[in-house]
Amino acid sequence: MRMNLLAAVAAGTAAALPVAANASSHMDAPLITFDDAANTTDVYAFLSEDAKGQLYLTTALSVYPFEEPGIGPNTYRFDDRVRYAIHVSLGDNVAKGRADLSYEFDFSTVYANQNTILQAFTGIVSANGDNQNLRQSYRVTKIDRRESKRDDDEHHGGKRRGYKHRGSYGKKYKHRSRRGRTVLGRGVADGLIVPPNNQGILTPFYNEDNNGDNRARQGVSKTSDLDAYTKAGVADLKGGYQVFAGQRDDGFYADIQSIFDLDLSFGAATGTQTKPFDSQGGFNLHTIVLNIPIEELNGAQLAGVYATTSRRRSNANDKPSSYERFGNARGAYRQVGRQGNPLFVEALLPIGEKDAYNQRKPETDFALRQFAQTPELSGFGPGPLLPGLLESIYIPDLIKVDLTTGPARLAGEADFDRLGVFGGDVLKSQFQDPFGNGGFIPGGWPNGRRFGDDVVDVAVIAIGLAGRPGPDDAITEFFADVNIDGIDKNDITFNQVFPYAATPLNGRNHGHHDESTTLDN
Repeated sequence: MRMNLLAAVAAGTAAALPVAANASSHMDAPLITFDDAANTTDVYAFLSEDAKGQLYLTTALSVYPFEEPGIGPNTYRFDDRVRYAIHVSLGDNVAKGRADLSYEFDFSTVYANQNTILQAFTGIVSANGDNQNLRQSYRVTKIDRRESKRDDDEHHGGKRRGYKHRGSYGKKYKHRSRRGRTVLGRGVADGLIVPPNNQGILTPFYNEDNNGDNRARQGVSKTSDLDAYTKAGVADLKGGYQVFAGQRDDGFYADIQSIFDLDLSFGAATGTQTKPFDSQGGFNLHTIVLNIPIEELNGAQLAGVYATTSRRRSNANDKPSSYERFGNARGAYRQVGRQGNPLFVEALLPIGEKDAYNQRKPETDFALRQFAQTPELSGFGPGPLLPGLLESIYIPDLIKVDLTTGPARLAGEADFDRLGVFGGDVLKSQFQDPFGNGGFIPGGWPNGRRFGDDVVDVAVIAIGLAGRPGPDDAITEFFADVNIDGIDKNDITFNQVFPYAATPLNGRNHGHHDESTTLDN
């Protein structure tokens, strides 16, 4: 008989404690919670196809959790002093956690008019940015380590890259070839602009009927139907890439509050009428979305994706100034944030490992494999659904994407299921058959991660807290009604076209945790 989470872990308060300590809340590691602009919340990666039939590896990174839409537009933005990066491993390097490609995003902030107290907007913002006082643009740089390795092997006889020599102050430093670095686009001239935050009356085009008093627009299925600000924020880059960077709705949905409140009945035991609710419902964040043309991956069958944020090693008293534009501040960058699969840090790693994880590369994750092999939470159920399943997902901590399938189904499309494979949403691989079923693999996380995947419920199933089907049970029937926290959809529907992430919520008209405002995806 299938167990639910309440039966598995709520038999007593002691059983509840580990769950609460490791719940996902976008506040997964202690130190990074003090640095919102560098605090990674979610990474997405999936195979997509545009209206012209072009295939992409779509990747996305979200930062700055819990942006309250109604607080005003002055504070929430990408930080010029943070380098945001999306990394892609290919082929054999996926298992090693070694990035072949990296894409760096460096931002620059200016005020069009510094002789006014109006920091963000001086009037209704047009689609081209008129009346937007605080303006951000950015640079996108590709680092291709496949190319730099080939070049270095040719020029240095295959020897280890880099050599040391003394700089002007007598200090030894290591010089590395700049080969492999390509600026894909830079600044306003290339259309790399950040659209405004959704304030309300001054940003009407984000909202229904282009009315700033109305709620934010729901997701659309055609590019022509995107709101004017989002459309203006989408840019084409060299090499066939596409990019977007700007405010979006927080697409992670779960009743995290109840878990931290040790209420694993999600309001049922206490009769709380407002429960369950989506803890992230009603909040925005900032998201970078990058479409990588499949041709750039040179026929690789498998990709692994993760993201990082980094800050300069500079004096804490340095004041932001023009020298920091596009990442030109002094000092080398130091990684401060990292994100791969959802829930790894929150649900598997103990407190003593969380901060260190943010500063390490996935190549070191093999030292953490014990936490995936025998997770603390699995002790409250029959154990992981399949032997080695969690280790294959999380070690190393890259979102693995099979590149030989068809495009992933998107939230709102026919046959999309928030539970992925456990809901019958599968894709057919052309190069692997891990389950001996003819090559059918998950249509969503952990084969990639789409906007709309219910990663909490999928993780609960994988960890074993939703029970284990018998030999005669059909998986899709056994797990069909798994909805551990009572939240099975986002508070606003996702787009089915690039940039896929949902419209940012209106600061003038939005709600928090209200089930009545939650619409089907």
